[in-house]
This record gives sequence, C-alpha cells and structure tokens, in this order.
Amino acid sequence: MGEEQGFRREKMEELMEGVASIALLPNGSISGHFIQLPHSICYGLHGTELACERECSRGEDYRLIKLTITDFNRKKERAVVVECRGHDAARLHSIDHAHGWENDIVGMVEEKDGKNKILVSFECQTLKAEKAAEDHIRQFMPKLAGLDAVVNIGRMTISGLDFGAEEADNE
Repeated sequence: MGEEQGFRREKMEELMEGVASIALLPNGSISGHFIQLPHSICYGLHGTELACERECSRGEDYRLIKLTITDFNRKKERAVVVECRGHDAARLHSIDHAHGWENDIVGMVEEKDGKNKILVSFECQTLKAEKAAEDHIRQFMPKLAGLDAVVNIGRMTISGLDFGAEEADNE
C-alpha cells in the first residue's frame, strides 16, 4: 500500500489543471481543446467512440471514448481510453478496466508495461446548444461548423501525460 501512495503522490506532482472546450458531435465523436492554466498551454482533444461487442450494462449514457491528446508544440500525441457519461452534459473519467470490449481496447486500458498511466477527469460546467454552440464553434473550432454539435466547457485535469517518455520509446 505504501508503494501505491507513493505512486499517487508522484502523479499529483504531474497534475495539469485547466479548462476544456469540447464539441460533442452527433456521430459520437468529440473534438476540442484543453488549456492548461496558469501557463495557457493548449492541447488538442479528439475522441472516437469505441463499439461494445457485448451487452454493456452500465446504462444507456455510458460509452468508452478513445481520447487522443495532442501537444501542438512538440507535434506529439498520446491516446487514452476514458469513460463518458451523460448525454449532452458529458463527464469524462479514466477507467481501470474495460470488460466487454475487444481485447485490444482492454489492453489499452490495462497497460502494464511500466508506462505512466494517463488519468483524465472532465466535468461539464457550461453546456451550449443550437445557436450558442454554433457561435462558439465558429469562433474556436471553425472546422466543426455546421455539424450540429453541442459544446461542453468545464474544468479538466490530466496527469501522467509525458510526451518525453514517448520519445524515449521511439528511439
């Protein structure tokens, strides 16, 4: 247990906090950005819904999203599987297991190769729909204009995101 507490303490030191603006698209995917505060560092967010092959008994508003976080400055990205709850007002959180999904998805969630586990938390605080959403999208995400998305804005935290570790793996 002492080792687990040390792990959590280490993760807290890497905690990035900020605000995310996420467009929820009708096809189940998400797109947006995370602004890390107080430095105003912008990361891209893109997620695609993962299909469940078996009965998913966590409720009709439960789905898994493969979320890709992009560091535009380093031109690097990392992917993590998160659960998404809520319909138009989404809540995204990291998960520890993905029973009922394909083996490759379960493997992504339960990585045991020593890599830092990326932990994500997002809670919608402001929901924009129809004209308000379209105005927001035209201003901040113009490539998504006209797709009938709703926008979620809220606090987001990310820990364990280390683009430097990925560089070491690729060498």
